[in-house]
Amino acid sequence: MIMSRVMTKNPIFIHPDMPVNEARSLMEREHIGKLPVLDRANRLIGIITKKDIRTAGPSPATSLDMYEISYLMTKLTVEKIMERNIITVDETEVVEEAARIMADKAISCLPVMRGPLLVGIITSTDLFRVFVDAFGVRHPGVRITVNMTERPGELARFAGAVAEKGGNIVSFVSFEGDDLSHRRGTYRIAGISLADAEAIARSIPGAEIEDIRE
Repeated sequence: MIMSRVMTKNPIFIHPDMPVNEARSLMEREHIGKLPVLDRANRLIGIITKKDIRTAGPSPATSLDMYEISYLMTKLTVEKIMERNIITVDETEVVEEAARIMADKAISCLPVMRGPLLVGIITSTDLFRVFVDAFGVRHPGVRITVNMTERPGELARFAGAVAEKGGNIVSFVSFEGDDLSHRRGTYRIAGISLADAEAIARSIPGAEIEDIRE
């Protein structure tokens, strides 16, 4: 799956001269936590998050009163606190690469580009939706995790046995096994009973059921 299918398209953006107070109000009104920052030529030059705004605020131990704090915050602009070293992805990048980048860099969003043009943004929330869809959580059926020997044809053998029972694999996610000789797979299967799914898994030589539930 590529970025253009999972990203939030045409994200709300701001300009660097916007006061931080206005950026915070915009985030609260639109229920978002990140705002790309574009210059007047619509080039991406930064990004600002709720965390940036919280960090920019005065310390709870400040001696300033509420009116002084409010005045100072109206004078503080986005360009003073935005993150300028931005990591981006192209709209044709695959979702798992975006997830890897976000995990490795410990960041919660990535602007999505079409050349120099900002066309979207992907956040950890978007990745959670992909995760839910990949596991077929919203589909009724049997969920079974099986640890199988890593050899050609094992997946086909399991899928064929499911089909013979009239079942349909609506999702499949593969994971590393405990060693190089095994592969772990989680299946969601519609159209067969839990007992049938268990019997199918047990009929595969070397397969071990790690979890099964409806």
